[in-house]
Amino acid sequence: MLDFKDLAPAITRQRMVVEGYPTFVIADAHIRDYLRRLSDVTDMITIIEPVTHVSELYGWAGWIHWETSGAHFYSWERPISFFSVDIYTCKAFDPRTVLDFTRAYFRTTEIVAKEF
Repeated sequence: MLDFKDLAPAITRQRMVVEGYPTFVIADAHIRDYLRRLSDVTDMITIIEPVTHVSELYGWAGWIHWETSGAHFYSWERPISFFSVDIYTCKAFDPRTVLDFTRAYFRTTEIVAKEF
């Protein structure tokens, strides 16, 4: 693995990936609603409403732009029902709150998260 040096220690950057198995099929409306609510959970200011796209090969994707960066959302139906959320901000947020909210929102059977 390559070494990583923090080139801008004076700039706050927080990253978190959350992945899990939902108990329902995730569609456009779920992604938009989840990203809007995630803005409240993380106390971020929304610049544009969530944008989504579906690919016949890869499933749904969504993105929201916050004043302090944003979040991406990806959802698959096959080969398994699965989602991945990638959060990047320049403002601190509580990762436990994000994990608990995501677990409840998607009624997950299993969920994992990693900060870096």
